[in-house]
Amino acid sequence: MRRFTGLLAGAAFVLSGCSGAKPSENEAAANTSAAAAGISLTRLDCGHADFKDMNGFFSDRPGVYPPGPGQVTDSCYLIRHGDQQLVWDTGLPAETKDKPMEEGGMVAAIDRSLADQLQQLGVKAEDVDVVGISHMHGDHIGQAAQFANARLVIGKQDFERLAGRPEDTLNGWRGNGKSLTLATGDVDIFGDGSVVALHLPGHTPDHLALLVKLKSGPVLLTGDLYHTTISRQKRSLPGFNTSREQTLASMDKFEALAKQLGARVVIQHEPDDIGKLPAFPQAAE
Repeated sequence: MRRFTGLLAGAAFVLSGCSGAKPSENEAAANTSAAAAGISLTRLDCGHADFKDMNGFFSDRPGVYPPGPGQVTDSCYLIRHGDQQLVWDTGLPAETKDKPMEEGGMVAAIDRSLADQLQQLGVKAEDVDVVGISHMHGDHIGQAAQFANARLVIGKQDFERLAGRPEDTLNGWRGNGKSLTLATGDVDIFGDGSVVALHLPGHTPDHLALLVKLKSGPVLLTGDLYHTTISRQKRSLPGFNTSREQTLASMDKFEALAKQLGARVVIQHEPDDIGKLPAFPQAAE
């Protein structure tokens, strides 16, 4: 179980949006720039995990989940921004395709590698401009190493805490001269307000979620702020989160933003949320 907790376990317009104020001129300009850039969002299948006891793993209090087993999915995403491409999260390790991980009442594996799916979309690893990582756990960094030529966006403390660990796949970004953005607040990834990494600590020290402003409307990708619809409805969190207090405050911030924007919320580990985006290889625009 200890090993798997390692696996699963500033944009001003975003902050002003939480207040309920009317969109500012800067927000309107950002929306216009985002629309002009041409944004699309494609879901990639980055694995799945089956648990014998959902409540025991995903809740720090009894009775939140029905007794017994359950499954979560592992989702990654390709965001196209004009001629730039961002991969958000990189899923379980590729080797779990042939050798599923089994421990502590959990079995986790992938069916297709991230590279295979990107190839089907006409994207090579060297074509990826930015890799965004929601947090340090292994089911989000498992296939990151292949993108070491891209700019990495990740929470500062998450990046630092991974250093020297056996599961660290981010060595390609360590050292002088690497293209690296270490987040301690919200990060406007392309500089036009269209794609923003939201600093929502608590699951890990500098956990991030992602806002993508599509022409069809904004989408919020949760990272691991929530693992399931139940966890969102009941404000439940795993016992291995680094801070319960920070997690609950991040949930408040996230929900205020989702309401203010009227955003489509996609919980990355929730199987029922897969259908909120077009089926691969189609993209939401």
